[in-house]
Amino acid sequence: MDTITHGIAGALIAKAAFRGQDMLGAKPVNRERIITWSLMLGAIFPDSDVLREFFSHDNLLILTWHRSITHSLVCLPIFAVGLAALTRRFVRWRKWDAPSFGALIAVYAVGILSHILLDLVTSFGTMVWSPLKWSRPAWDLIFIVDFTLSAILLVPQMVAWVYAQEKGLQRRALGSLIVFAAAAAGVAAIGMSVGAPISSRAIFAAVVILAAVFLLPAVRKWGLRVRFASWNVAGLLITLGYIGAAAYAHHVALVRVDNFSSSLRLDVQARGALPFPPSLLHWDGLVLTPRGVYELRMDLSGETDVQAAGTETDSSLNYRFYPDAPPNAYIEAAKRLPEVQTVLWFARFPVTRFHKEGADAIVEISDLRFPQMRPDRPASFTYRVRLAADQTVLSQGWVRPM
Repeated sequence: MDTITHGIAGALIAKAAFRGQDMLGAKPVNRERIITWSLMLGAIFPDSDVLREFFSHDNLLILTWHRSITHSLVCLPIFAVGLAALTRRFVRWRKWDAPSFGALIAVYAVGILSHILLDLVTSFGTMVWSPLKWSRPAWDLIFIVDFTLSAILLVPQMVAWVYAQEKGLQRRALGSLIVFAAAAAGVAAIGMSVGAPISSRAIFAAVVILAAVFLLPAVRKWGLRVRFASWNVAGLLITLGYIGAAAYAHHVALVRVDNFSSSLRLDVQARGALPFPPSLLHWDGLVLTPRGVYELRMDLSGETDVQAAGTETDSSLNYRFYPDAPPNAYIEAAKRLPEVQTVLWFARFPVTRFHKEGADAIVEISDLRFPQMRPDRPASFTYRVRLAADQTVLSQGWVRPM
């Protein structure tokens, strides 16, 4: 999950479950605002591990370090206590009224836990048991960047702010609607640019829903009678419902993948149904076999869909097969490299490709867990090794998108 969404989730949890207030309110800093700030900071803290990349030239840190110690359930109590201690020291210096040390520990623990859980529901993998165990569990429920989930987390907080007082109500409601409608159009543009287009019908429906959410509570001003916390509780419950719907959709998609594997009598080494943007109806079914990876792109509202490039198809089934290159001395030499072994440790659905460029041999390993959204760009998480005729490594590293 992206860091901004984590922060939004932390603020919502604080307001819904810990009586937190808006972080930038006009009132002086009080205990309730400190709670919201603390839980929000706790929710984004685990992603502070990316700071190490600014001081290192190791381009594999995203595999070996990101989502490890700071995302660990084992280390969570240590970080919660440390952050609570820093906060207590800061608020004492500022002479603010603050929660107790024990309360701050609980707030930071909830914030960090929310981050860990929201990362677990994605497909990237999170080393929740590090440093005791360096496995990467992934629940494959939500795409790494899910604008719908971000909106569900943010909109209730904005509605609570809009209807916090009568003065300026119409201006706040209309202004918020305009901002979110523009954001919906921006999301559509982003989806088009990355190869995950959103239909105009879906954008129109989103704007209608936003208009209802922001404007209907103004009818007879009934929204002013709803408590601040109630809006946020509703947002938290809708969020849990959305994740539950994703879990059900994942189950349906995984059943389709299993049926597909059975129909072809595949020798399954690993299989998965991974979320595919832009909605919960789109899933990417992957099956790892000794010969390569089968991909089955699915639209749960209808038939399966295939968009990625492949080499073998079957007219009766909509799928693509990505074969591994036949073994040779160059591939074996590449796979002996420590960096490549790290890539293979991380990859859940690896495919090895091989070709020659003049006298040089090119070995590429791609993890199909991260699909190629556009045909004019290389697949994400593709690691390339260039070897000379005598198998000397000339260069190696990630293939960067065009």
